[in-house]
Amino acid sequence: MSKTLDLSKSVHDLAQEFPGFTQVMVSLGFTDVAKPAALNTVGRVMTVPRGCSIKGISLDDAVKAFEAAGFAVTGRGASQDAPATASMPSTASAAAEASTPGAQGVSAPLGTKAEGLDETGRAKLLASYIARLSSGESLEDVRADFVANFSDVEAGEIARAEQGLIEGGAKIEDVQRLCDVHSALFHGVTREEKIANAEETVMSSLAQGAGDLNTRFLANLPGHPVHVFSLENQAISRQIARTRAALGTRTVAEELRTLSQLGIHYAKKGDLLYPALKVRHGYSGPSDVMWGVDDEIRAELRALLGARAQDEAWRGRAEKVLTRADEMVYKEANILLPLCAQNFTSDEWLQMYADLKGYDLCLVDDAGTWDAGEEYCRRRASTAERGTDDQDVAAVAAVAAGEVQLPTGRLTPAQLDAMLNAIPLEITFVDDTDINRYWNDDGEKKLFKRPSSALNREVWSCHPPKVQEMVRRVISTLKSGEQDSVDIWMEREGEPVLVRYMAVRDRRGTYMGTMEVVQRMGFAREHFKA
Repeated sequence: MSKTLDLSKSVHDLAQEFPGFTQVMVSLGFTDVAKPAALNTVGRVMTVPRGCSIKGISLDDAVKAFEAAGFAVTGRGASQDAPATASMPSTASAAAEASTPGAQGVSAPLGTKAEGLDETGRAKLLASYIARLSSGESLEDVRADFVANFSDVEAGEIARAEQGLIEGGAKIEDVQRLCDVHSALFHGVTREEKIANAEETVMSSLAQGAGDLNTRFLANLPGHPVHVFSLENQAISRQIARTRAALGTRTVAEELRTLSQLGIHYAKKGDLLYPALKVRHGYSGPSDVMWGVDDEIRAELRALLGARAQDEAWRGRAEKVLTRADEMVYKEANILLPLCAQNFTSDEWLQMYADLKGYDLCLVDDAGTWDAGEEYCRRRASTAERGTDDQDVAAVAAVAAGEVQLPTGRLTPAQLDAMLNAIPLEITFVDDTDINRYWNDDGEKKLFKRPSSALNREVWSCHPPKVQEMVRRVISTLKSGEQDSVDIWMEREGEPVLVRYMAVRDRRGTYMGTMEVVQRMGFAREHFKA
């Protein structure tokens, strides 16, 4: 076999053609070439000249090393980009040069470098990755360029890039894949590299800006919401590792069942973080992208636990969902929580601390207490006992004799509140403009949590993207008069539950809003069993 080494070929192809090629590359400092995962991903789009350029290794020295090993070297003046091969779609280059929705017609050719670009330029380059993914190019190939060309992307910048893409018309699922590419920056190829790269990148990010320093401070403040989310996120990461180690053993179902508790953590993000970022601070990316990934992870874990057989296909699915959950841990630590720390106000954190009391902890026993949050809760409880909230004093004073006059009687606000809370239902009222206006609260744990931050907010923002359209259809049906109620049956916490949406109309039939009533039906099942 001729030992003529054509440097215009990809590292992957040369390693396949010449067994001695890998040893020389490792001696030059390209240790990842010896790892199959790296060779089959980055190696397919990397050439020796390009790799030397990225790593700062002299191409002349590399050529001398190959010649010393008995190779005749050609193609050293070829493009640094690897040519398209059978493993890379022939449309990849064209797709990269095409514009993508949300990029305002801007394109970036394959091989474009992020070095020297400003934030606008980097956003355009990220948009070009979307185009390549949309055209069918593999995530691994796009990831290779991303990792090679982006040494650091701050949380705020990636969120702004996602925001611009979404507002420009990019498909949510495509932006979600971009989010996956971004997370790859923190991960490397092997699990060991992922952890090392993530820790290095996080510490580097923390040292760069006040917002990220603030994240670190809040994450170490016992009881603070950032501390709670961080603790749970770390616990989820540890449980992912335990579950992965249990694959192929008899304990995997038990470990997977424990991991499924991450749904508690994801529910908190969905109720408290995503909507606030979108509605109050203008960041729709996490809400539209991460929320969807959370739901997909939860659904896949449920499906795996309900499967009859744990065959090879089942194990493959398990490995994939563990990887997605692992990546969500890093996205939360490096994108979501820093973004919240940069934008949320002290009042928002205090309100969130109070709301968190209505949720269970996820995979941790204790997250501590936040003194400022406890004082806020005491003040709020005090005003509730007086039958009013400080900001509503003027409105209550306008009610005759401190009572609410109704056509069939009158009640004090305290009586009305107590009566509504005594009803064994979870009641929510959405007005005719689709704004959350009221829900009852007896202080007990709810099937459907309602954080106080959701009051006076559009009802759509309280639901994950995948069910928003369903909620819109239901309310539209009630508004139009096509139906007066819509029933939805489901299982929650092992119990049948009826969720009924009812049109609320005045005595003349004018639509006033929608009332959602949630009722546990386990008592009826047990009654008729007897």
